[in-house]
Amino acid sequence: MALVPGQVLRVAILLSYFSILCNYKAIDMPAHQTYGGSWKFLTFINLVVQAVFFGICVLTDLSSLLTKGNDSQEQERQLRKLISLRDWMMAVLAFPIGVFVVLMFWSIYIYDRELVYPKLLDNFIPTWLNHGMHTTVLPFILIEMRTTHHEYPSRTYGLIAVCTFSVCYILWVCWIYHVTGVWVYPLLDFLGSTAKIIFFATVTVVINIFYLLGEILNNCIWDTQKCIEEGKGKPKSD
Repeated sequence: MALVPGQVLRVAILLSYFSILCNYKAIDMPAHQTYGGSWKFLTFINLVVQAVFFGICVLTDLSSLLTKGNDSQEQERQLRKLISLRDWMMAVLAFPIGVFVVLMFWSIYIYDRELVYPKLLDNFIPTWLNHGMHTTVLPFILIEMRTTHHEYPSRTYGLIAVCTFSVCYILWVCWIYHVTGVWVYPLLDFLGSTAKIIFFATVTVVINIFYLLGEILNNCIWDTQKCIEEGKGKPKSD
């Protein structure tokens, strides 16, 4: 049974994330040896989120192929659960966090790279890996949105979930500072207490905006696609 292009793309993207994660973890950086390890960086957390998400996508594709033509209600029920999990991850984690990481990283990098990605890191992280962590995430997630329709949760539930993730990560960053006396991101060293609160609040708002953007974009793509398909199905008038 042949795989459709969308399924092939998802397998390729999943393999690329495995490669990026393996290469990143193989790097012997001092930051990896300190409290929190790689898990203190949103970039790494995002890579794990994306890898898990595309893993679920591939698993959903395989399950769909295996259950096609099968009348088993149990298998159909399990497939629906997988699809629901896939759609939830896309809406709440993969899209908003992925877009945030890419846009925030490059915005700060262009302004002053030392605030987010000191030049010292060039000695450890090759350019291709940097782009794998901070650039290709965006086209990958847009490809997924374009090739597969995702059912978003209710807006209230979705925003609560996004806020929960944002607050948990902010608390994690603050806890690391409490334990080590060092901020995860150099940018935070230049902000006073009030400025930090404003910064963290702004970050939370921006991620929520990206959630809404994802919902709008998803609906726009698939509503347009539906209109095109309906238009093709209508008989032409003489």
